[in-house]
Amino acid sequence: MISSIINKILGIKEAHAHCDIPCGIYTPEPAKTAAETVEKMVQKISELTPPMPQDFIKGDTSALKNKATSLMRYTMVKEQHAQICKQELLILWTDYFKEEHLKMFPDLHDKFWKATKLCSKNKREVNPEAAAELRKAVDEIAEMFAKAEASKA
Repeated sequence: MISSIINKILGIKEAHAHCDIPCGIYTPEPAKTAAETVEKMVQKISELTPPMPQDFIKGDTSALKNKATSLMRYTMVKEQHAQICKQELLILWTDYFKEEHLKMFPDLHDKFWKATKLCSKNKREVNPEAAAELRKAVDEIAEMFAKAEASKA
């Protein structure tokens, strides 16, 4: 309470970031996990069976409600993790990779740009090919990260 009053008086605004200090703690693992989650949710959505006419005739709509609820949950998780993946990739791209990495990876900017575009595509669509492309793109970036880390040693 007191800190919020002081913040208002001094004009201090709350900021959320990882991590513009920079903290030096970087890893591609959150992006990899998020991309794998997107791929898994697309698979689960694709495996849902459409409601059958007998589901409506019986009058018992619980199966229909369960399918609808599952579809909504899978879609929500897919979209959330596509956004998480994008955020984590942007952290690596803008905070971890430096100019000297462009010599090691001349296509660095192109790879990140395409990967973040795939995150957006996976938010908009239920597309197994796009989900697999995202996972592959993130895996390639993770390999670049590993090589960059190994070159520091």
